[in-house]
Amino acid sequence: MSIRNQPRNNTSGHGREHLEITDNIDARPEIRPGGNGKGEDAEIKASVYGSRLYENSSSSDKEDQESPDDKNKNGTRSETAAQRPDGSVTTKHAGVSVRTITIAGQIEGHIMLPQGTKATRYELIIPQIVEIEEDPDTDALLLIINTVGGDVEAGLALSELIAGMKKPTASLVLGGGHSIGVPLAVCTDRSFIVPTATMTLHPVRISGLVLGAPQTSVMFTRMQERIVSFVCSHSGLPAERFRELMLSSKEMTTDLGTILDGKQAVGEGLIDSIGGLSDALGYLEERVKSGKGVRSRSKKK
Repeated sequence: MSIRNQPRNNTSGHGREHLEITDNIDARPEIRPGGNGKGEDAEIKASVYGSRLYENSSSSDKEDQESPDDKNKNGTRSETAAQRPDGSVTTKHAGVSVRTITIAGQIEGHIMLPQGTKATRYELIIPQIVEIEEDPDTDALLLIINTVGGDVEAGLALSELIAGMKKPTASLVLGGGHSIGVPLAVCTDRSFIVPTATMTLHPVRISGLVLGAPQTSVMFTRMQERIVSFVCSHSGLPAERFRELMLSSKEMTTDLGTILDGKQAVGEGLIDSIGGLSDALGYLEERVKSGKGVRSRSKKK
């Protein structure tokens, strides 16, 4: 976790500092080379997961959004797979409709991340979750996760919202489900992880200027315990074992914590099963067809 000082102007015009609390393993912005090789300035695109925002889009980009491949012969979108403007996709197989949402990059909270940083904006994911829960044409939710972490409160907010759904849900960890991505991975009815994916368990971290008072330590301890409580109540990982892994000094040279690969995450009881996309979709299809639409609010053993 890091705290970044960002200037913000108040109504009187004087600048002031705002502290943002984040929880990720890599808060550095992603820098890509620009230019199109023709001496012209590179086209600027701000691609944000959950919003699909584009700046200075070319005409070809607009045509791509309505390409013929997106429509069938009758001029309507395919009933098999339809991608929405918000970046999610709805698939339908054997009469079961599943909405897939991706959590990728950093989880953006109350403060916008720097330009060029791939991020998931939680305020754009929340309406999608509400829509899925209330939409009679959507049967289940699949959450695909590849995140370095991010804002603690934003990550917990999304996790709590998904945990409160009645429709069948499943998560699939690809690449990484680090930091505050851990609660998101376990908040669904069943969690899957591919063997090559990793998950980092570490304490809430602080960088930057903080107030050197006992209350500061108490605040961050309580914040960490909220994460421990949620993860352990939605997985088979005991709280004491979680704290042991979180505070381990045996793996990271400059930090505390533990990195688990797919098999280790399942072995610790953090994730339910090793599996891929077909396994997650198969689980949701079985849940819907069996009529088991009401979930258990806790998976703790």
